[in-house]
This record gives sequence, structure tokens and C-alpha cells, in this order.
Amino acid sequence: MAEPLVLIDTVGAVRKLTLNRATALNSFTAAMHRELRPALDAAAEDAAVRCVVITGAGRGFCAGQDLNDSDVGSDTANLIERVYKPLALRIASMPVPVIAMVNGVAAGAGANFALGCDFVIAARSASFIQAFSKIGLIPDCGGTWLLPRLVGRAKAIGLAMSGDKLSAEDAERMGLIWRCVDDAALADQTMALATKLAAMPVKALAATRRTIDEAIMIGYADALSLEARVQQQMSAQADFREGVAAFLEKRAPKFSDR
Repeated sequence: MAEPLVLIDTVGAVRKLTLNRATALNSFTAAMHRELRPALDAAAEDAAVRCVVITGAGRGFCAGQDLNDSDVGSDTANLIERVYKPLALRIASMPVPVIAMVNGVAAGAGANFALGCDFVIAARSASFIQAFSKIGLIPDCGGTWLLPRLVGRAKAIGLAMSGDKLSAEDAERMGLIWRCVDDAALADQTMALATKLAAMPVKALAATRRTIDEAIMIGYADALSLEARVQQQMSAQADFREGVAAFLEKRAPKFSDR
């Protein structure tokens, strides 16, 4: 049997998904998408999973769409609507935090797939490339929305138009990613963060992501009202009661909502 294109491992409450086309820098194919989406859905539906880590096998994270794949043709709009839009929205709607552990090059849709995650931790040797302009396209997989919100219009246009390689250190410096770490420390530091997040009130963490994304598109007064509505929902959860009780009793909380 062929080796899976997405490897699935679970350590405690952390689900790790590894894109597994190392010889092709884990570039996306139709077959990989057919394994990745169900793996994300399964993690979302599994009450025991409280954090997801996504990485790539070998020396790359994901080189974007494999242009040799039979799924690529002239109808790119269909490809985006059918594959990349649902993938980006699946990441944005995960009920638990999602960490991209970028172990090497992240290019094109692979870069924006990573940037759509809640945290991006990259090895110092990793790089990010908005490669679309090199083949006459525009950023997809959410890139046009994510880039200006992460780094501002000027840098977003510069990255998208130039298609230049951006080092992990420069990506961290400009606020594109959460953290750049030494290659040897990448796995341990990512797992430490994932374990920390898994022990936190993940329902509130997912609500934090959702509320921040919604607040970006509305005015200040409306954002304050949005905060009030979501805070009301969160204060009715068991995690809020547990958090307050643990604080008053001076003990570590045990959160359970998801």
C-alpha cells in the first residue's frame, strides 16, 4: 500500500498532522487534499483533541500547489472554491488552537496555509515565499486577506509582488509569524506550546480567534458590542466557573470545555 500523504499522530491531547510528500516539498495535490481535510475534520470532532500541530516531512513545510498535479488546469477559480477556500475556512473554524510548525520552505498556498493558523513557529532555516507572481497569479488560500492584516499594506504588496524569499527571522521581525527558533529546538518548543494551549480553556481560545477576526471588519463600537455578546457566552461555560474557582482556591485549573 502507498504511504499516507498525511501522517497522523496523537500525543496526549495534541494531534499532529504531517504533510508527507517530502520529495516534492509536500506540495499540495488532489490526493493530499483528500486526506488532509478529513484529518482536520476528525481532529475537530474528537473531544480528546485540544490542540492541532501541522508540519511537513523532510526539509520543507509545503511548497504550495503541485503544478504537475492533474487537478491543476485553466479553471483555477474552481480549484480555489473547491479546495483552498474550504481548507482555509476549516483552519479558521477549528474548535481548538492550531499551530503551524514550519520546518522548511513554505511557498505559495503552503505559506498562506501556515499563516492562517493561530500560531506559526518556524525553524531558523525556514523561509516564506509568496510565489504566485512568478507564474502570473495572485496570492490565494487567504493570502490577500491575511497578508495586509499581519504586516500592513506596504509590506503585503511588497511580498506579494516581488515574490522574494523571506527568512524566518525576518518574518518574525515584521510580525508575519509568531516565533522563529533554532532548528534543533523547533519540535520541542512547538510541543511545549501545544501542550500549554491544550491545558488552557480551548473553547475560549477558539472564541478569541473568531472574535478578533470578526472585529477586524467592524467599527470600534460594534467591536465592543461583539465583545459583550461573546463574553456573555463564555461566562456561561463550565471553564469560566472552573477558572474562577481555581483562582480563589489557589490551585491549578482543570478546563474541560471544547
